[in-house]
This record gives sequence, structure tokens and C-alpha cells, in this order.
Amino acid sequence: MNGPHDMGGMHAFGAINPEPEETEPLFHEPWERKALALTLACGALGQWSIDEARSVRESLDPALYTSSSYYRKWIEALTRQVVEKGLLTSEELETATVRQMPEPDSYRVLSAEAVDKVYSAGGPTSMDIDNAPLFQVGDLVLARNMNPVGHTRIPRYVRGHVGEIVLWHGGHVFADDSAKGIRRGEHLYTVQFMARDLWGPEAAAQDSVMVDLWEPYLEAP
Repeated sequence: MNGPHDMGGMHAFGAINPEPEETEPLFHEPWERKALALTLACGALGQWSIDEARSVRESLDPALYTSSSYYRKWIEALTRQVVEKGLLTSEELETATVRQMPEPDSYRVLSAEAVDKVYSAGGPTSMDIDNAPLFQVGDLVLARNMNPVGHTRIPRYVRGHVGEIVLWHGGHVFADDSAKGIRRGEHLYTVQFMARDLWGPEAAAQDSVMVDLWEPYLEAP
């Protein structure tokens, strides 16, 4: 969707000043550890996909989103999801009291011992699909100038620009549908865009940007 999370090319946000990798801590506050643990544990229950979780974060009020830290966005979204999925009520969240525990086998449970193994392996995203790819490596493609209402993985700064396909990854779960609870595959490509085409003549001539884009985002130029 077109929301505050997609900041490529937006004005008035100033320069990005990342902390040096060698000194930046994994967590800036103790509660951030708990935010990460809660999000992973709840995600492992199997009630939503990673794309659904991302979509909820993107749907936060823009003022809240832009004023929140990374892990606050996670917690704000997580509290909405557990209520929407019926895992907890708003009252239970407010009072930190669970009135009725679920049946033991109702949900998948991620044990502490399994965390490293599960998240090191990741979840499967590749899918076999019947239709042949529309594009081949070396083809020029136009990133569609689309303005979707829901979740999407095509950043605004490449829409309407021409790039070259440099890799074809086969069929992968289409994030836009996955965010709606629909699991289906589309061909996925890596598309190279020249920096000057995106940012203008001030960009270095040899610089480029690589973006992984699904087939429905692309068309012939």
C-alpha cells in the first residue's frame, strides 16, 4: 500500500544517519527483547503469515508509525493481531489477565529450545506454478505505476521506471495475496534499475539498484 512505511523518495524526512554497525546494540532498551520474543512466539502460533504481520504494521496511523521506534511498531501491530484473531480480548490486554486459556493442542507452540533451529531454517516461499514466465533474463521491463490499497512489495521509487531483468527465481509466494491470507505463487525476478533513471543526473552513472519484483508488478515497456 502507499503508506508511511515506504519512504523512498519522500520529502521532509531528512538524511538517514545509521548507527555504526560495530557499535550499534542489538536492542536499545530491555523491553525490545521482549517485543521481539513475543512477536516471534505469536507468529509461530500459525494464525497469520509474515506478510499479514507486515500489512498490519503498515496500516498503523501514519502519525503513530513515523513517531514510533522499530519495536514499538511491532508491538502496536501485534496487539491488534491477537485481538483480531481472537487470541486475546482488548480487556485481557488492558488488564494483563487471561480469562480462559486455549486448549493445549489448539495452536502450534514454539519452545525456547527450537527457536534457533526454526528461525535459522526460515519458512518455505518457493512454489511450483504451471504458467511459464512472461520475461527472461536480459529483458527490459516497466515497473507498473500502481497504487495498491493493500500490502505490496513494489517500492514507489521504481514505479513507472524501466529496468533489466538480471535473475529469475521461479515461483514464490506472492506477498500481496499472502497478506490477505491467500497463498499462491507468482514468478519472481530481480530487476536492475540504473540510479540515474531513478534519481536523476546527479547520481553516479555506474550505480544501480536491484529490486526483487513479482511478475504482476511488471509489463513490457
